[in-house]
Amino acid sequence: MKKKSIMAVPAVCFWAVVAACLLGIIVGSFYDFSINVVLANKTDLGAFFATYGSYFSYCLYPAAGACLFVGLRKKGERFRPLANTLLILSFFMAVYYSNNYNGKSVRALFGYTAGESSPILSVLSWLFWVVMYSWVPFMMIRLLDDKNPDKLIAVGAAILISGIAADNVNLWLKQLASRPRYKYLITLEDPKSQFRSWWQMVPNLAGSDDNFKSWPSGNMTIASMMFSLPMLADVTKKRSGRKNLFCFFAACVFVLIYGYNRIHMTNHFLTDVCFGTLITYLIYAAVSQAFLSTTGKG
Repeated sequence: MKKKSIMAVPAVCFWAVVAACLLGIIVGSFYDFSINVVLANKTDLGAFFATYGSYFSYCLYPAAGACLFVGLRKKGERFRPLANTLLILSFFMAVYYSNNYNGKSVRALFGYTAGESSPILSVLSWLFWVVMYSWVPFMMIRLLDDKNPDKLIAVGAAILISGIAADNVNLWLKQLASRPRYKYLITLEDPKSQFRSWWQMVPNLAGSDDNFKSWPSGNMTIASMMFSLPMLADVTKKRSGRKNLFCFFAACVFVLIYGYNRIHMTNHFLTDVCFGTLITYLIYAAVSQAFLSTTGKG
């Protein structure tokens, strides 16, 4: 009898991530502020990773588009326009999100100053992301196995829909909690007096003020997309359970480093990091299981 798998890895892997997040939430609920006092310390290396680390996660969007592209084309000529559209759309999503979250840093590299510099420099900053992601769909199309187009379509759709859903759920929760960030608190005379635990919510206080958007971590929503790597590995030509596990452990290491970086760079508390990871992981697991169950390959 085949063992139960979730997102192309044994179910025990799924429960291990859930348990680790819950443990972090419990510990952070008591020691959030104290942990930040010890770990928070901005560095140039930390800032570089904070800006460009999300690139690896956003590569999953054009990779998902490639799955849809190959799967739909395999289904017949009438699906070709839809396949092309979804591939372009997924590629645009990676470029858009990267520019939206990290475009300011890239524009600075090009020497762009809003209202002063030539608009061409702003266009070049967009083209930077276009070039950075251009290799992904070409490589994935070569690697994907088209023998089961339904599974390819399910995996691609699950990654895209989960990514959009997790991002929007995160934005809503940030407004619901309106929790002050640690980097804002340390600018006050008495930081501890304004500190709030994650359950002490003040809905809609944040508005557009990023200083009150600590919980849950949006960057961990991005980082946790990497847990879908095993699903991608499972639709390649030379797939194996060992490769799926390798991708899972690689994702775990990436998420751990990313989580530490969010605390280290004074942006988040431990509970912010763990909730951001847990919520995203659960969304990806639920959506992927729903899609893959229709192919008989859950």
